[in-house]
This record gives sequence, structure tokens and C-alpha cells, in this order.
Amino acid sequence: MLREQDLAETVRKPIDASEAKKLLNHLESWNGKVRAGWKARANANQMALEGGNPFDYAEVYAELRKLEADGSLRAADRQHMNKSLDLLVEELSNALGKTPEQARRQLASV
Repeated sequence: MLREQDLAETVRKPIDASEAKKLLNHLESWNGKVRAGWKARANANQMALEGGNPFDYAEVYAELRKLEADGSLRAADRQHMNKSLDLLVEELSNALGKTPEQARRQLASV
């Protein structure tokens, strides 16, 4: 059960359209490195997905998409990539007033 006084600290407001555009720009310009160790990568990605920050979701998605393009995506990586994609689709479709399919296509084109 969530107490009313804890609500503000537990639930964040959804991103708005301007933040969604920043998120897409962040995703498009991401040029980070893929973590080499699969276990450290899996732990870091799990923490990022649990953290609730859409920009962290975008970094997980970008990193794992890059790894997928290289052909070395493990099962846990695929689960994290799919989860980050689902979370990003939800954020963007809500913020930009698009259907989930439109948001998914927009992410695929970035």
C-alpha cells in the first residue's frame, strides 16, 4: 500500500512533449560505449530500468541496439532491450499524443 504522503516521492509526472523531443535527441546523439562484461552490463541495465528515468531507458536501448547490430546480444540483453523499448514507447506515445505503434516506429528510425 502506498501512503498518500509518500506519493510525491514515489510517482513522477510523465514527460511532456518538449522533454520527449529532448529524449529523442539524446537517443539520436548517443555515442556511448557498450559495456564488455555481460554480468556488469545486465546489472547496470536492470538498475537503470528500475530507476524510472526515461533518459536512462534511452541509454539502455541505444547500447543494446548497438550490441544487437554487432550480433552479440545475449538473452538477458534482449529482455532489457525489449523492456527499455516498451517503457520508451509508453513515455513517447503519452507525451507526443501518438499511438504506441507510431512511437515504436519513431524509435526504430532514430
